Parts: sequence; structure tokens; C-alpha cells
Amino acid sequence: MEDLWWVLLLPILVLLGLYIGEKLRVRKLRRDLSYINGKLAELAAPDRVIGRERLLVVTGESELRELLIGLNLLLERAAQSASDYVRTEQAMRRMLANVSHDLKTPLTVVMGYAEVLDRSPHFTDEERRVMLNQIYRKTVEVHERINAFFDLSKLESGDYDLSLSPVDAAELCRQRILGYFDLLADRGFEVDIRLPEQPVWIYANAEALDRILDNLLSNAIRYGADGGYLGLHLNRSETVVTIDVIDRGRGIPSSEQLRVFERMYTLEDSRNRGFQGSGLGLAIVKRLTERLGGTVSLTSEPGARTAFSLAFPASTYSPPANAR
Repeated sequence: MEDLWWVLLLPILVLLGLYIGEKLRVRKLRRDLSYINGKLAELAAPDRVIGRERLLVVTGESELRELLIGLNLLLERAAQSASDYVRTEQAMRRMLANVSHDLKTPLTVVMGYAEVLDRSPHFTDEERRVMLNQIYRKTVEVHERINAFFDLSKLESGDYDLSLSPVDAAELCRQRILGYFDLLADRGFEVDIRLPEQPVWIYANAEALDRILDNLLSNAIRYGADGGYLGLHLNRSETVVTIDVIDRGRGIPSSEQLRVFERMYTLEDSRNRGFQGSGLGLAIVKRLTERLGGTVSLTSEPGARTAFSLAFPASTYSPPANAR
């Protein structure tokens, strides 16, 4: 009889243990879910800035672990989005300040000359011609800045149409540097041109590539004038065509090099009279280069050598035998 009692009691004790264990498991699961829910509600508060928050729960429940992994991934992405938003907002504020400066300065000059002309009827024809020439130059400057803003906006929105075709990069480089010949000679630059005589073909847009080179060369002349040197080198391997624009001017500190291609970024002292710039040139260079399937990079040792390097896939294009 006593053995029968234990036979009946043992299953009851096992079931009771299982019941208590399940009860404790459910209670812990509820605590964990309550913690997760409270933490998410806290993070969802309107005035809460999401940082590197994580949901930390020690659990043996595989489903809950998977849920936590997914939630932590979402929190990481939310934190990254918040960080990107802050940077974008700061960039927009900087952009507005720079746009205001870049447009206000030439417009102030135009207004000043126009007022002088209006109030000084005794000026000679020559004096009027000089002032009108200054007004014209400044209005052209404003027009170019507005076009740059417009073009960058189209590039970033994907509305900038670029048709690609075979382009002789060597010849295009040669024509572009010739456009600066008189300016470089007047300023006493040492010019180091290393371009192959034979055509170097890439699939690109000639107008876009010309604009890229124009921006890089004008930047090198403006900011590298102290070094008195300008280099334009083109090299071709089996797979890549590289174009380097080099100067030996003041250079770009390593702390600034990752930011030079940002929209509206300019070095601190580039806002003075000697180094005015819109901060759009290199941003346009980067986006146009990428639209052409290439990359642009920077290496700079201040005071020694600064090089902007373009890299494009080499083309196997061969012009027809009867092409001129």
C-alpha cells in the first residue's frame, strides 16, 4: 500500500515541479516583456534623443532573444538616422550662412556701384564704363553661384541627365589646361603636364568631365598659388585611367581631408578675400565623377604636395579606321 502511495505521489510532485517552473518562467517572461515595453515607451518619448541605446535582457527564450536582436538593430539604425539628421541640419545651417555670404557680397558691390552711378552724373564715359564693367563681373559671379546651387541640387536629386560616350581623356585634359595657359604664365607657375600623345578612351560625358577638370584646376591655381606649381598627369593601366591634378600650395590638413567633398564645406580661412569660394566645387566634382562611374580621392601634405586623383574604368573603345 505504501509503495502504491509513492507511485501516485511521484507523478504529482513532478507535475507540481513542472507547474512551478512554468509559472516562474512565465513570470520572468512577463517581467522581461514589461521591461522591453517600458524601455521602448521611454525611447519613443517626443523629447527623447536616441543615443546608443540597447535592450539588455538575459533570457533563455530563443524567440525573445531573436526579438531583442531585431529591436537592437532597429535602435542602432534609429540612432544612426538621428545622428545623420543632426549632421544634415548643421550642414544646412552652414549652407544657408555660406549662400548668404556668397550672394550678399557681390550683390552689395553691384548695389554700391549702381548707387554711385545714379548719384554722380558728372562721371566721364570712361569712369562709367569701368563701373559698369565691375557691375557686369559681379552679376556674372552671382549667376555662376546660382547655377552651381541649381546643378548640385539636380545632381543630388538624380535629375541631371548625362549621356555617356567614348571620350579621349588625354585630349580633353590637353584642351582644358590650354585654357589656363595665359593665367599660369602671368602668375609664374611651373607647369608639369604629363599626358600621352595617343588617345586614352573612357566612357564619360565630355561636358561633365570638362567641368570636373575645370573645378580641380581652378582650385589648384587658387589655393596652391603659394607653391607656384601645377601638375596634370594622366596614366592608364589595363583597367583604370587616372587623372591627377597636383599643386604644392598650403595643402589641406589631415583633419579636414574627409570633409572637403561635403556640400558647402570650405576651409576656415577660405572665406577671406583671398580665398573666397562657394564650397560647391568639390561637391559637384564628387557627384559628377560618381555619375560617370569613377571615383575621386585626395592626398595632401600641407606645403609639399596636394593631389586630387580621378579614377575611371578604362575603355576598350577603338575609333573606326576612317574616323578623323
